[in-house]
Amino acid sequence: MTTTARPTGPTRARGATVWLTGLPSAGKTTIAQVLGERLRAEGRRVEILDGDEIRRFLSAGLGFSREDRNTNVQRIGLVSEVLARNGVLSIVPVIAPYADSREAVRKRHDASGTPYIEVHVATPVEVCGERDVKGLYARQAAGRLTGLTGVDDPYEPPVDPALTLPTQEQTPAESADAVYAVLAERGLV
Repeated sequence: MTTTARPTGPTRARGATVWLTGLPSAGKTTIAQVLGERLRAEGRRVEILDGDEIRRFLSAGLGFSREDRNTNVQRIGLVSEVLARNGVLSIVPVIAPYADSREAVRKRHDASGTPYIEVHVATPVEVCGERDVKGLYARQAAGRLTGLTGVDDPYEPPVDPALTLPTQEQTPAESADAVYAVLAERGLV
C-alpha cells in the first residue's frame, strides 16, 4: 500500500470575527479600513464585510423593518463565521441595532468554536449627526427619511462588548489600535 504525503506548510492562522456595531456615521467603516490595512500589511488574510455593500448585494430587496434588519444581520453573521472558521480575520462594520440579532451571531460563532469579538463604536448621536457621512441625519431632520437608527428607530447598545470605542475622543488609528490590542490579547494576531 502506498501512502501519499500531504504537503506541509505553515500552521493556518486562526480566524475571528470582529463585529463593529454602532450608529450610522459612528466611524465603523473607517476603523475597519484602518485595521484591515494594518492586518494585511502583516500578511494576514482579512475581509471587511461592510454593511452597505452587503445590503446592496447579499441582502438586496430587504427593507428596514425589524425582521428585515434581523435577516440582514444573520446573513452577514453566517458569511463572517464561515470566513473566520476558515482562517480569515473578518471585520464587520454593521449597525446591527438589535441585541438579540447580535447575540444570535455570537451563538453561531460559539457553536463552531470560532472567535467573535463585539466592539461597540460608541459615538454619541450628536457627534454622528455632525459627521453625517451619508447625509442620513440631514434627510431625517428635513422629513425625507424615517427609521434612522438611534434617532427615530431603536439602537440597543451592547451590554458587555469586548471593547467600547469613544470615537469622539480618539482618532480612527487609535480606535483601530485598541481593536488590534484585543486581537493580540486573545492570541489572534
